[in-house]
Amino acid sequence: MDFDFTDDQKAIQGEARKLLAARCDRHQVRKLLDAKAPYDAGLWATFAENGYLGTAIAERHGGLGLGRVTQCVIAEELGRALAPLPVSSSLYLAAEALMLAGDDAIQAEVLPQLASGEKIGTLALAERMRPLHALDHLECRVVDGRLRGEKLPVPHAQIADFAVVVADHEGTGAGVFWVDLRQAGVECTALPTVDSGQPQARLLFSNVPARLLHADAAAIVPKLLDRAAVYLAFEQIGGATAALELSCDYARIRKAFGRPIGSFQGIKHKLADMYTKIELARSNAFYAAWALEADAPELPLAAAAARLAATDAYEFAAKETIQTHGGIGATWEADPHLFYRRARALQSLLDSGPAWRDRLVDALHSQFAA
Repeated sequence: MDFDFTDDQKAIQGEARKLLAARCDRHQVRKLLDAKAPYDAGLWATFAENGYLGTAIAERHGGLGLGRVTQCVIAEELGRALAPLPVSSSLYLAAEALMLAGDDAIQAEVLPQLASGEKIGTLALAERMRPLHALDHLECRVVDGRLRGEKLPVPHAQIADFAVVVADHEGTGAGVFWVDLRQAGVECTALPTVDSGQPQARLLFSNVPARLLHADAAAIVPKLLDRAAVYLAFEQIGGATAALELSCDYARIRKAFGRPIGSFQGIKHKLADMYTKIELARSNAFYAAWALEADAPELPLAAAAARLAATDAYEFAAKETIQTHGGIGATWEADPHLFYRRARALQSLLDSGPAWRDRLVDALHSQFAA
């Protein structure tokens, strides 16, 4: 098994990095953060024009059909650039949910719009503090084709055109529905968030039409969360790698007692620990990417391991980047807080750490029991 990207995938990665470096440097990210803007509409349009939004979407649905591993390549670059784009909501969650649900008509209509950037989608799954994997006793309900209830937090709901909603279906269990968020009866309220580039909102549905995509959410949601976890792991690794590079650059130029601080053992060990965690996470992510592309039975195990390792690596790298920068690292003027904000935002996007640890244990138990 070759744990590396192909030459073509590396070329795509290089072009994505160039585009993001030119259009989304940390100065631009900071401007959007100051303005509390939910995303960069101009960058979104450029990203769509270059085909990056359709990477994992089939050609018959307006995408490039380059596969999910190539999507992972692009996800890493989005994380490296701290890109303020709704890719996680629109592609990792909404697009993958539509592909899993198997409704041919809605796929033919909506997937081309997602690939072109014309529409933005999201997933409305969470209900306050309930674990995402818990699909019983949902408060959001669909009766006679009408949706009532509340979902929060919902990522990028303020800018989304539609949501894939998981709700109780006529009291028979959880189903998956397509809901237009621009129609009357949908109320969207922005929620406070640590990173405005990863906004969240509360959605209140008051008797709005909901189209059934799949009657059994339990057959869809675990697979969807596994797929999204792999993409997010690469995004987290990209951010952690950029934070490490920022720390290394600073350690070379910042001097104390007449020497670069990078020459001191305490700083060396800090940087080495960051590198070790990132590379361990990268190994788990490569394995998960293979399982994702191959639709292998190992995917639940690989996705949980990748999610946990990448979350740990990014949080550690973000914290240690602040520490490496010393006093200035805790100021608004320095860049380390940008990585810490994104690390915390991505950490909370797909369920809690304990939930993923439980899934890892369950996957290990199933594998050894077999």
